[in-house]
Amino acid sequence: MKETKKQTAPATSLFTRENYIWIIAGIILVGIGIILMAGGNSDDPNVFRENEVYSARRITIAPILILLGLGVEVYAIFKKPKNS
Repeated sequence: MKETKKQTAPATSLFTRENYIWIIAGIILVGIGIILMAGGNSDDPNVFRENEVYSARRITIAPILILLGLGVEVYAIFKKPKNS
């Protein structure tokens, strides 16, 4: 019996350095959004402060940053490497 050897292509990485930079940037954006959305420490738990809970930072800016971060993640995954 004759054995045939198959030539295999060298292993290449799925992502390039630029992809990883975009991935890290997306993670940072999501992290900042989560930190901005996090609740504060109330002095009196029996008092409801509507202006703190429904502030623009928590209901507008933080979700936008999280969605932007997820968008950057999608871009980073689908970005093709440049052929140089």
